Amino acid sequence: MVDFRRLPSPDDLLILLTVARLGRFNAVAEALGTTHTTISRRILALDKQLGGRTLERTPQGWELTALGVDAVAAAEAIELSLGELDGRLSNSDALTGLLRISAPDGFGARFVMPALVQIQRENPRLDVELLSGTRKASQNRSGVDLEIVVGRIESVNAEPIFLTNYFLRLYASAAYADRRGLPGRLEDIRHHSFVSYVESALQVQELGHRSSQLPMPITSFQATSIFAQVDAVHAGAGIGLLPSFMVPASSGLVPVLRDDFHRQLPIWAIARPESLRSTAVQGVVAAIRQQITDRAGELSA
Repeated sequence: MVDFRRLPSPDDLLILLTVARLGRFNAVAEALGTTHTTISRRILALDKQLGGRTLERTPQGWELTALGVDAVAAAEAIELSLGELDGRLSNSDALTGLLRISAPDGFGARFVMPALVQIQRENPRLDVELLSGTRKASQNRSGVDLEIVVGRIESVNAEPIFLTNYFLRLYASAAYADRRGLPGRLEDIRHHSFVSYVESALQVQELGHRSSQLPMPITSFQATSIFAQVDAVHAGAGIGLLPSFMVPASSGLVPVLRDDFHRQLPIWAIARPESLRSTAVQGVVAAIRQQITDRAGELSA
């Protein structure tokens, strides 16, 4: 007969699995509806039961020890078995729980959001949180299951998955073109107003005007939101450096120096290995890729 008193708590193992995926006790506590203190206490109890430390603190957040890796493997088996049981009881293979994704606001709204809606439609018991933010891949773990990031990937303690490239191009409103004219050469940008990100708040420098090698404009309108930038260009605030997928042909905006300037940037999905083994995260990555495939013309324009 199995002595259950000697076995680690399945609940504590599942908490460890969530820590491995999110990297921070605060994020785990929020996801599980409890407190940081409770999470810490449960991990300490698990360590005592297993006879060693399952986690170690690093500059990148909590990381698994060798013992922790073994414990997480057991936790993943428990999670899989519970998911199969839940599916049989509900006569469904639907996913449950909470899925957290962070993404740049433009790409997040245009491509990630439809993918998440699709996943949730197929899994109505799955809760979804989409966090908007244009930033580098997190070095200290962001408390999400999956990060979508733009630009060059530096060394991170996670697995990057290339999703697609996209283009930044110059646009202006027809009213601005009528009032100020349009530059005939890149050098003529210096005589115009320019719309872009707030340089002082920008983590992804490739998105800003300063790194574009374009001349400095007379004046600038800067915003942290790409939606505010698009609206500002529509309102005639200046020439904008915008993702082409945010400017459909029906937008009414006028391309500026299309044959002379563009910038191509990559988009990546990044997650811990433990998160990438999650069926929900795998489903989201596949759904985002499907969105990209189905709408490839918007990204290659």
